[in-house]
Amino acid sequence: MSPIRMEKVESAMRVVLAFNEAFNQRDIPAMARLIREDCVLESFSPAPDGGVFTGKAQISQFWQHSFAASPHGQIKIEEIFGFDVRCIVRWRYEWKDAAGEQGHLRGVDVYKVKDGLICEILSYAKG
Repeated sequence: MSPIRMEKVESAMRVVLAFNEAFNQRDIPAMARLIREDCVLESFSPAPDGGVFTGKAQISQFWQHSFAASPHGQIKIEEIFGFDVRCIVRWRYEWKDAAGEQGHLRGVDVYKVKDGLICEILSYAKG
């Protein structure tokens, strides 16, 4: 891979890592700064095809609802790799329910980064 292409992949991975850090901090404004205005998010729920959210406002509202439903959840990145403008993240989402019981879900997110911002998030989960 040429140095220029490697720099592009590394730059995209840095954006995705910053996004996941903001997610774990529940910092929706920081997350929104890392996505394009026309970003598309395909969530893994509801089954079988998930939901589709388009644009910063709709996606931010989705995150608000998600964080309210799981206020202490955290994403643990198991693996991240990139190719061109795509980054793939294998993750484990961990939470505690209202009774204090630990739970988790594993999955994969496929990100597309354009001009230094995320323009697409495709989320898939086991379960």
